[in-house]
Amino acid sequence: MLKIFASILVSASLSTAAHAAGCSDTGGQYESWKPLMAKEAAAAGVGDRGIAALMATSYSKATISADRNQKSFKYSLQKFLQVRGADTIVNQGRSRKAKNADFFANLEARYGVPAGVIIAIHGMETGFGGFMGDTNVVSAIATLAYDCRRTDFFTPHLIAALVLIDRGTISPQSVGAKHGELGHTQFLPGNALAYGVDGNGDGRVDLNNITDALSSTANFLRQKGWKPGQGYQEGEPNFAVIKAWNAATVYQQAIAIMGAQIDG
Repeated sequence: MLKIFASILVSASLSTAAHAAGCSDTGGQYESWKPLMAKEAAAAGVGDRGIAALMATSYSKATISADRNQKSFKYSLQKFLQVRGADTIVNQGRSRKAKNADFFANLEARYGVPAGVIIAIHGMETGFGGFMGDTNVVSAIATLAYDCRRTDFFTPHLIAALVLIDRGTISPQSVGAKHGELGHTQFLPGNALAYGVDGNGDGRVDLNNITDALSSTANFLRQKGWKPGQGYQEGEPNFAVIKAWNAATVYQQAIAIMGAQIDG
């Protein structure tokens, strides 16, 4: 049985953090920022393990570079599909669906999300697990919380990452994408905390496990309002839910298109 990841509902502290630690556009003040952020995290309920992990982080220049140079979302739809290897994702996706028909049928029965959407996201995010990142998760998220560009957005995810460390769900050494995303479908820590599920029944949520990751992805979409049996192309009810996964229009369009081709 799938088990929803038990949490202590830190949503209130995530949404109301005062961000007293401030922010900066350069890395020069990062070390002096960490103890200020640690006080804020402790006030939000983070324990000793999470605080220690925060204090061990370093400013991630690779994360800042990636954040400043996100070019693919500016492409036309056709260019985006080409650059992201849509044909390969669809072909491999059809094969994966056929080989794991019962698994995807069970996911759809439980969450109402068709296989094509889940598979397209998996292929788009990590090439079906081929590359899940090379950056320390906590350092990446902490850097983005420190950086002034999107402090308000990433500070709750930093708090969530530290809570996940307190619980042993991730470790201070966990590796993910440049923005701190985790696992096969690249969950930000706050979403991992809120929507992660134990898909394989081993008693823990591990987003590097494909069953947990795909189950969590389906759960995320359902919790965001997915309507079973309704369409997900532009103009159809569930297209709006794909927007909750990624804010870039070209990404949303690509998932809808590839999902339909995989399901077809």
